[in-house]
Amino acid sequence: MNLLDPHSLLASLGALGVFLVLFAETGLLVGFFLPGDSLLFTAGLLCATASTSAVHLSLTTVLPAAVAGALMGAQTGFWIGGTVGPRLLDRPDRPKLGQTIERARHALDRYGTGRALVLARFIPLVRTVMNPLAGTVGVPTRTFTVWQVLGGTVWTVGVTVAGYLLGSSVPNIDHYLLPIVAGIVVLSLVPVLLEIRRARRPSAARSRSTDGTRT
Repeated sequence: MNLLDPHSLLASLGALGVFLVLFAETGLLVGFFLPGDSLLFTAGLLCATASTSAVHLSLTTVLPAAVAGALMGAQTGFWIGGTVGPRLLDRPDRPKLGQTIERARHALDRYGTGRALVLARFIPLVRTVMNPLAGTVGVPTRTFTVWQVLGGTVWTVGVTVAGYLLGSSVPNIDHYLLPIVAGIVVLSLVPVLLEIRRARRPSAARSRSTDGTRT
């Protein structure tokens, strides 16, 4: 079983794999590398395959597992953030983690708690640190729970059903799984690249301003 390969993971663990991966990705910082988006989409595709296919999943089993993993993981991450706090997130030895945390903080400041928690679900890495960060900065538990349940449900059900609908409309969809999953992985990285680009613009502007002042 390859944890980074959605098809391999689903073939080995089925709906249980969906639950475990989403719980780890949204609740534990060690799960930042796990394939949440591509796993959900692939699970949806495999729900649309014939029952005689090598790997076939049930949508009525996958959806509850996905929602439960995402919601329980987020609530666990929030509790960890509120309990451990800065010791968990302030890690000078993990520069990439620090950059992701800054993007999450920026999202909270820019969009407000509700929108940030919902939008974070659709951004790899950010959805991993947003929940413990919310606990660390003292977001009220009730507020966090309401918005993370909304965001987690929309994300998991939306991506999974999208995969299922595509699989239902394309005959023999299991023959095209590899290129489709590769495409989903690439698309899931687009929000990350856009956030990195936005984060670099202020730094570049400050650098040009400093150079102009010196001259």
